Amino acid sequence: MTAVTAVWSRVLGLLGRLSMYLLTTLALVVLAVVALTLSVFDQLAVLPLEIVASLVVLLVACVGVNAACQAVLRLPQRLESSVITALILLFVLRPSVAQLDLAWLGLAGAIAMISKYLLAWRGRHIFNPAAVGATVVTLAGVSPAAWWIGTPVLAAPVIVLGLVVLLRVERVRLVAFFVLLVVCVAVVRLTVSGLPSGEAITFALWQSPFLFLGAFMLSEPATLPPRRWQQFTVAAVVGVLASWPIDLGAFTLGQERALLIGNLVGFVWMQHRGIRLTLRGARAVTPTVRELTFSVAEPLRFAPGQYLQLTVPHHRPDARGTRREFSIVSSPLEAGIVRVAYRANAAAVGVGNQRTAKPLSSFKRALGALEPGAVLSATGVSGDFLLPTSRSTSVLMVAAGVGITPFVSQLATMRAEVDAGADPRDIVLVYVASDASELAFRAEIEASGIPVVVFTRDRPDALPVNWRWAGGVRLDAAGLASVVPELPLRHAYISGAPSLIAELAPALEAARSVATDDLAGYSR
Repeated sequence: MTAVTAVWSRVLGLLGRLSMYLLTTLALVVLAVVALTLSVFDQLAVLPLEIVASLVVLLVACVGVNAACQAVLRLPQRLESSVITALILLFVLRPSVAQLDLAWLGLAGAIAMISKYLLAWRGRHIFNPAAVGATVVTLAGVSPAAWWIGTPVLAAPVIVLGLVVLLRVERVRLVAFFVLLVVCVAVVRLTVSGLPSGEAITFALWQSPFLFLGAFMLSEPATLPPRRWQQFTVAAVVGVLASWPIDLGAFTLGQERALLIGNLVGFVWMQHRGIRLTLRGARAVTPTVRELTFSVAEPLRFAPGQYLQLTVPHHRPDARGTRREFSIVSSPLEAGIVRVAYRANAAAVGVGNQRTAKPLSSFKRALGALEPGAVLSATGVSGDFLLPTSRSTSVLMVAAGVGITPFVSQLATMRAEVDAGADPRDIVLVYVASDASELAFRAEIEASGIPVVVFTRDRPDALPVNWRWAGGVRLDAAGLASVVPELPLRHAYISGAPSLIAELAPALEAARSVATDDLAGYSR
């Protein structure tokens, strides 16, 4: 398990260098190229020209209609989501070269894009756009969903490319649960209908579209609810309905209709409005960490430790894109205020004295250029990096650099609860920073009164009584075990770069449980 945690964290760090949308687009493009190649060699039931012609029509329809909608609504122009929808529809609907069929494909793409803005609630779309487009043309009987992606020769590419995407969006466990459930239900259904169990398993795994449905459609973050148990509930609903379609007379609940029902279930738990944040001000928390304070027109519901995805439109975004996840620094008790923090300087890369400054991402440059009064949009809050419900549970917090942010929110909330008469929690914080000047939010942490072990290159001045300097800037598994000998009695919460989590994996194996907040790419 230790090795898995270490490898997992390092892979997340690598994938985090690309935006979720760019990575998904690249994965679907590679899948389309693989499918086209297999078609050339007569390994698929669709012809190469059908794939090319259908993709061109879908791209034109999706990109064109989406751009028109954004222009009418005066929204920033974004290309990624429309390209992704076009590629998904390519694999869901039946490719063709017939003019009428291509027209219906274009209609499906147009409907998919329009649904993002028409079937929405306060700026947030409710349904997966590709599923909407496929459902409308299927129920109309003009272009039935073929799901030709569900074929044995494409199963391996779907698994490999889907896994890459799922690692980036951290939905591997969710989709693994979905696939296991949907295959089990499908096998039971097929066996009951008279198919031998061996053939039923083979069909459910390799000749069905379940792998693609889970990896590239169910996993869409925009239509998933914020908490993990809610996401698993949605996966269960979609899995059962997709694997055992209910006959409603005029039509059955196929894969895309099952997903739409799951989207509707998820919507019940989601933030039912877009979040508009107005920048009130910014301050330097440390020489390299900057905090932004926003006001919100309506109260924002969140739990300490959760995060939001902030969108900063800007010219010529790099591969990291225009959206980034930020842990919320402020406490839910700060009405009307949302604070986030991020590393605002260029990271140093290299070895020894040969270190150079890595350029800032276009996102951070745009974020740093914002003036008070600027209005940004954000998605609803998400995340399960929450402290145990029981206040008697012993907790270890480990933070590296700006990874302290979710703990600041949690500790401020805890302090308010204690002031109101609640019992204090048993918490120890291990805080790693490059030097003493980089101990962000030191005053807020000190106010919580918890014991803190500090790892910095130089000894911090005037440490509080319950703080101690452990020396050195590098924390490894042995170091963690030595400064927290009671680790086996504590539930560990780790917030920092994926490389830190990988380094601490051997020691964390001794903890009662481990929760990580390694947001892919560690952007904050």
